Amino acid sequence: MIRFIEDNGALIVRSRNETIRIESWGNNALRVRATLLKKLPENAHALTENVAHSAKVTIDEGSETAEIVNGKIKATINGVGIICFYKDNKLILQEYYSYYYGSIRKEAICYKTRSREYKGLASDDFKITVRFESDPDEKLYGMGQYQMPILDLKGSVLPLEQRNSQVSVPFVISSKGYGMLWNNPATGEAAFGTNITKWISDESDMVDYWITADDTPAQIVTNYTECVGRAPVMSKDYLGLWQCKLRYRTPDEVLEVARKYKELGIKLDVIVIDFFHWPYQGDWRFDEKYWSKEAVKAMTDELHAMGTKVMVSVWPSVDKRSENYYEMEQKALISTTDVGSVQTYDYEGDCGTVDFFNPEAQEFVWSKCKQNYRDLGIDLFWLDNSEPDSTKYDFENYRYYTGRGSKVGCEYPKKYVEAFYNGQEAEGDHEAVNLCRSAWVGSQKYRTLVWTGDVQSNFESFKDQVIAGQNMGLAGIPWWTTDIGGFMTDNWDDPDFTELLIRWYQYGVFCPILRMHGNRGPDWDIPKLDDRDFGGGYLYTGHPNELWSYGDEAYEIMKKWLDIRLSMKDYIAGLMEETAKTGAPLIRTMFFEFPDDEKCWELPEQYMFGSDYLVAPVLELGARERSVYLPNGKWESLSDKKVYNGGQTVTVPAPLDIMPVFKRLG
Repeated sequence: MIRFIEDNGALIVRSRNETIRIESWGNNALRVRATLLKKLPENAHALTENVAHSAKVTIDEGSETAEIVNGKIKATINGVGIICFYKDNKLILQEYYSYYYGSIRKEAICYKTRSREYKGLASDDFKITVRFESDPDEKLYGMGQYQMPILDLKGSVLPLEQRNSQVSVPFVISSKGYGMLWNNPATGEAAFGTNITKWISDESDMVDYWITADDTPAQIVTNYTECVGRAPVMSKDYLGLWQCKLRYRTPDEVLEVARKYKELGIKLDVIVIDFFHWPYQGDWRFDEKYWSKEAVKAMTDELHAMGTKVMVSVWPSVDKRSENYYEMEQKALISTTDVGSVQTYDYEGDCGTVDFFNPEAQEFVWSKCKQNYRDLGIDLFWLDNSEPDSTKYDFENYRYYTGRGSKVGCEYPKKYVEAFYNGQEAEGDHEAVNLCRSAWVGSQKYRTLVWTGDVQSNFESFKDQVIAGQNMGLAGIPWWTTDIGGFMTDNWDDPDFTELLIRWYQYGVFCPILRMHGNRGPDWDIPKLDDRDFGGGYLYTGHPNELWSYGDEAYEIMKKWLDIRLSMKDYIAGLMEETAKTGAPLIRTMFFEFPDDEKCWELPEQYMFGSDYLVAPVLELGARERSVYLPNGKWESLSDKKVYNGGQTVTVPAPLDIMPVFKRLG
């Protein structure tokens, strides 16, 4: 027989050998946990913030039902443990349960399929599946960054795994007025079928999810970020141009670029020194053959005098040839494997991976980076390969301080950035930005700026990034950017690539951070500095990637759009303050600002930059006009100041120097 217990405002349910706990957790929100273990685990996972816990529990022993209410949201549970959720007493989500006794669904009840399924593993953990009924008319958004041209995720199957250019942040927003967090760092899968919704964890000790119901997507995001954390305010010092390429090989190369920008009257907010400036992976220092301490300090002093911050790339891979490898191995600061080789990464070396789940490993790596970078004037850190990148993504074979990769692995990028955030805070640096290639729920708390990884340089990939940025914002990650022009370029001198670069740059002006980067191939036709097979001089560099590198026309167009960006610094700074207060992203889906306009739920290729600017990137080679939907109100074109009435689709000119942008007048 099922048993219902009220425990200080929480609803405890015991059915067979399963324990369920449903409790209020923040504004109009409930947390659901369930396990077959004797004691419910206490791990908070992403729900780290102190929030209100207040709910009303009602138990009806006669009908074997119970309910818990927190503001707009209510959960009910019946005698066989089926949980249903209501917003203002209207059903919004129901567990899928098909059994002869107790089922409440109207279709087949003879499948012998339960809502929550636990398959035992060799440890005390389980492979867990939770099923919900699906509404085919529902629209779903969020979930982080997936490389696909799909904004509405209904019908999608999404791996819950961190990979290069794929960022799993398992929070989804529904057009039915709720948001749901799968509060579990395990690898797995989310399947949003038209017939059924499934969440799968490969290795977990409990079911753990959080759900909120509210009137608008903005309120849902506010409720969510209150519980998992929000990005702090980003300094205006980072809101201009960031300059990067693959890769500046010496201090002289860095200074040559910075001085040219200064001559042109362009202030660089940040300049970036990319990978393999080190002797071996895991040394976390400059190769002094090309980057002597004296030259680095002189370089950073000159750049600081220009008002430019300096960022260096850091990787979590540790080559066996590194001066730190064996000390770290002996201290268990490197992740291990359950079977086979201990090697986890093989790019340019036989490498292990730092176990950032281990606090001692966090402290070790930060101490090296402080000594070898920060103390020489380096301001910021680019935490690359932060999934972490692996020779093969065998998550169940990698073992960390707190568990196997299949149980905790999705949280790795958050632990990586935490190491640097804690170090910077201890140094009294409360404004640094950490550039990362991956993230998990709550990474935004650690001043994490996510970029989209090694994406291709083509219009198809460009479109994917425009859509990914919108879903990342809904997933709670507001600091987000891309490699302008894409990362992997076959021929930097191709006119078609130059057009792509210009269109991408125009879009980048209306992203949280404006950042030039990419491997401008081919990379084989530039001589190496060194015949060694290691160190800062032997690896390829890529062709130039500065604003002037692509001809006079391209430069003039990008300079024009840079001036627009700089004129908006105060506006963007205001958006940064807003996201710190409410969690609202800078890149917003149309429906975020216009939730009552049904058409705005179906516009993946345009977005709002804050509440004032509607942005319509040009996503096709050769396109010289663009159709744009304008919601109700008055809209002023940024290019010609023409004012349009909203509530209509307009086709506007888009010559190469113009991307359609409209300012909201009311």
